[in-house]
Amino acid sequence: MKHLKFLSRTGTFVGSALLVLVLYGCGAGESREAMLASAKTYLAKNDFKAAIIQAKNVLQKDGNSAEGRYLLGVAMLRDGNPAGAEAELRKALSFDHPRELVALPLAQALLAQREYKKLTDEFSDTELGSAADQAALKTVLATAYGAQGKPDLSRDALKAALVADPQNPAALLVGAREKATARDFDGALAIVESILARQPANHEAWKLKGDVIRYGKGQMDDALVAYNKAVEVKPDFVAGRAEVVKILMGQGKLDDAAGQLELMKKAAPDNYQTKYLETLLAYQKKDPKRARELSQELVKLAPNNPQALQLAGAIELQADSLVQAEAYLGKTLQLAPQAALARRLLVTTYLRSNQGDKALAALQPLMKNENPDAATNALAGQVYLQSGDVKKAQQFLAEASRQDPKNTKTRTSLALTHLAEGRDETGFAELQEIASAESGVTADLALISAHLRRKEFDKALKAIDALEKKQADKPLPPSLRGRVLLAKNDLAGARKNFERALELDATHFASAAALAALDLAEKKPDDARKRFESVLAKDPRNGKAMLALAELRARSGGAKEEVAELIRKAVNANPTDMTARLLLVEYLLRNNDPKQALSAAQSAVAAIPENPELLDALGRSQQASGDLNQALVSYNKVVAMQPQSPLPLMRLANAHMAGKDRDAAAAALRKVLVIKPDFLDAQKGLMALALEGGRLADALTLAGSVQKQRPKEVVGYLLEGDAQASQQKWDQAVEAYRRGLKQLASPELAAKLHLALGKQDKTAERDKFAATWLKDNPKDTGFRLYLADAALTAQDYAGAEKWYQDVIQIQPSNAVAFNNLAWVTGKLNKDGAVAYAEKAIALVPNQPAYADTLAMLLSEKNNYAQALEWENKALALQPENAVFRLNLAKIHIKGGKKDLARKELDVLAKLGDKFRGQTEVASLLKSL
Repeated sequence: MKHLKFLSRTGTFVGSALLVLVLYGCGAGESREAMLASAKTYLAKNDFKAAIIQAKNVLQKDGNSAEGRYLLGVAMLRDGNPAGAEAELRKALSFDHPRELVALPLAQALLAQREYKKLTDEFSDTELGSAADQAALKTVLATAYGAQGKPDLSRDALKAALVADPQNPAALLVGAREKATARDFDGALAIVESILARQPANHEAWKLKGDVIRYGKGQMDDALVAYNKAVEVKPDFVAGRAEVVKILMGQGKLDDAAGQLELMKKAAPDNYQTKYLETLLAYQKKDPKRARELSQELVKLAPNNPQALQLAGAIELQADSLVQAEAYLGKTLQLAPQAALARRLLVTTYLRSNQGDKALAALQPLMKNENPDAATNALAGQVYLQSGDVKKAQQFLAEASRQDPKNTKTRTSLALTHLAEGRDETGFAELQEIASAESGVTADLALISAHLRRKEFDKALKAIDALEKKQADKPLPPSLRGRVLLAKNDLAGARKNFERALELDATHFASAAALAALDLAEKKPDDARKRFESVLAKDPRNGKAMLALAELRARSGGAKEEVAELIRKAVNANPTDMTARLLLVEYLLRNNDPKQALSAAQSAVAAIPENPELLDALGRSQQASGDLNQALVSYNKVVAMQPQSPLPLMRLANAHMAGKDRDAAAAALRKVLVIKPDFLDAQKGLMALALEGGRLADALTLAGSVQKQRPKEVVGYLLEGDAQASQQKWDQAVEAYRRGLKQLASPELAAKLHLALGKQDKTAERDKFAATWLKDNPKDTGFRLYLADAALTAQDYAGAEKWYQDVIQIQPSNAVAFNNLAWVTGKLNKDGAVAYAEKAIALVPNQPAYADTLAMLLSEKNNYAQALEWENKALALQPENAVFRLNLAKIHIKGGKKDLARKELDVLAKLGDKFRGQTEVASLLKSL
């Protein structure tokens, strides 16, 4: 090791990276025995990283070295890597290293990983020769038994430890902990003080002293002194440093906590406690982006740790990622059903996602306590308020307000219950009193919201003025004022206030989006785009602004790849933002690009694993790509993560249907109905399967269930009638539709009845029904559209024209009617067809079918250039649409461009059976 001596003698600083190289360099020429001796020396000096390096050097020379594995395992344990230590120590045993040497550190590694049962199963009968080692092992066993809720076995192990070594500090500390658990805090402190009198540098004793003082006596400052002493005598003592960080965070001294956390990270960067506290600090600092990044690392590190999952759920809730919050918190309660905080967070998640039934069910275990605390009572009040039980809500909120009279949120909620009861004077007076007396803004916002719900715009503006006095330099008041002025149709005033909000905060997205909407209403898309570009100039990673630009580009007819690239930029700027990743997958699927959608979904799940929404998107992408087996795997994962949600089971059922596995599909649909008996899509799916299997009676039973569950709706009668119609039982179908019409005047039922009467050849009765319906429902466009489409199918173009004209007279914004009227007018060789098509596009821009209609009409008018432009737009919006490509070929033929037409027809010919229009393709190719 002369290299090291020379460097030390000359005073040259050796950095950690160089030290590693030097140690590896020294190891290269040393014998195995010398390196083993060196590793032991480093262990004795508590230089665990150097010991790990030397042990690895040994294993480079001899991978089967039992002693090398043993030393590496011990060093890793001491360095805070118990999982790695366990792996190496077990390898040492497999290479016949003495079990008497391996047992204690292996048991300690299992204890550090909280593998309590595994530890006691493996070592409960182990006897070690050394009294000190035997005492240490029994102490580890006592701790593991205690953690499993087995106090008798824990006491027996502790007694055995003290018999082996009556002065064993670790055993005495376990005894002290037992006394503290039994609330004998003075007895526990007496034992700790006796240990410290003999061993003043015992860091574990200092930590336990801090624990007893903190939790037993509530003396936070004295506890902090003890914890600081623990890390003073052992600076790399992670557990002690963690307590210092927790107290500082609890005192709101976040900068001091961050400084202590940096020391933890230097000592044990990969330690669970370090990662947990780093994540918790980001959460407390309200840094959601950093907190989410860290929480995902934390859950990877400890996927079944309730503490980690609870924190991850709280962070997702803070970020308003409600589905992911529900997944994390639900798993927390599966592992730790008594975790009250996790339960409260889950109830809050259900409330915010409008899942009132789930919120009420999840709340009940908290209410079993005879004297719920203020937080629980306040939460119960919120649950009952959302469910519409105002009296119960008032009861719980009043009790919460009595328990914690300074809690503004509770008092505000209580005032809202008075408003819900119709006691407006009381409710508004309470809100105004809270708002005027408190520096916070919860009551102000509730007051503003209440006035807006009642369309009391002037009162809302007055409340916003009061809010602005509290937040004169914040963008929220002018942004809210802008919203109110919009509701009053004061566009100039609204614009002025949104611009004021952006002056105060150039990145205030809500105001930028409101101004962009005003720009678009004034047909100024470039101005709208500049709004979001200005936000990005100040905040280049603003994902909402990037996604807004992508939406603008899509609305203005941007090419698919161009829009997708804009969404990808939002993903790249915020890789852990689920919203952007999900939008990218959805956009690609919607635009018939399953290959790219699958790639995007796979990247999303790799970046944000265990996210049910992204796994669902992955499953849909796999299914769209034709990989049903992998789609089923993804859907089953989501089902496991959300066992009480019907949607994953519906996805599973649809995938089984696509794979022609009807039994599996039916099983999944029945599971949906166990969770939610009135889930209509599942009922429809089971009916379809029943009819497909010729089981009309089963289908009708399901339709009857729907009618009972939805007595004021027509859907059950539609299902019954459609089931009878599918079997050509027209009399029964007519009877079902008529019963449905007695419940509700439904245009859909009317159309079904009209069709069924025609199938019975009851033409006179059918026409009489139509005349009566139209007389009784003069503004009904749905039935008229049905009549128009029926005439179109029968090639009665004049009749179709009449009905479409009726529709646009009643509903001048009906783009479908204008588009179809354009096509019919063209068929009748009447003027105005192009104008109708242009009107449809003006009403709904970027609708490919409308662009195709206009293109074909222009082609008939021999306007080749414009026809080509519009058909190319249709294809840009739907590149895989073979009908549009066929129409493009026809336009080329009419324009005299036979070579271009042949090119398009050749593409279609290669599709083979995938395109049903091959007969026409062949005919056109032959004509060229």
